Amino acid sequence: MAGKPTITKEELLNQKFGPVSYDIEKWWVKKFVEAVDDPNPAWQKVTPPTFATALILEDMHDAIVNYGDYKASLNGGNELEYFKPIKIGDTITVTGKITAMKERPGKLGTMVIIISEASYTNQNKELVAKCRSTSIKY
Repeated sequence: MAGKPTITKEELLNQKFGPVSYDIEKWWVKKFVEAVDDPNPAWQKVTPPTFATALILEDMHDAIVNYGDYKASLNGGNELEYFKPIKIGDTITVTGKITAMKERPGKLGTMVIIISEASYTNQNKELVAKCRSTSIKY
C-alpha cells in the first residue's frame, strides 16, 4: 500500500486554492450564531464578524493538515479584515494561497508555521473580507 504523496514546501507555496462558492442562507447563520452564543438581532440580515472563518477551502485545509510527517496541528490564530458586510442571501466565493512557511525548533522537535490567506468576494465581485491564518504543525 502506497503512502500519501509528499508535497514539498515549494509546491505548497506556489499552489492556489479554490475558488469555492457558498450561498449564505439564514439557517446557516442561525446555527453559527447559536454556536458562538451571540443573539444580536443584527445577525438577521448580516453575518457576525467571525462567520467568514466557517467558509473553508477544504483543499487548502487538507494540504496544510497533510503537509509533512508532523503528528499534530493547531490553529495559531486568524486575522480578519472586513471591507463590506456579508449578508444573508449573498453568494461568497473564497480563494486562497499559502504565503509563508517557516521551520522552528520547539520543545517537541521541529515545528513548521504555515501562513495562509483567503479572500472572500460576493456575487457582485466585490471583495468583502480577507483572512490571514497561522497554522502550527509539530
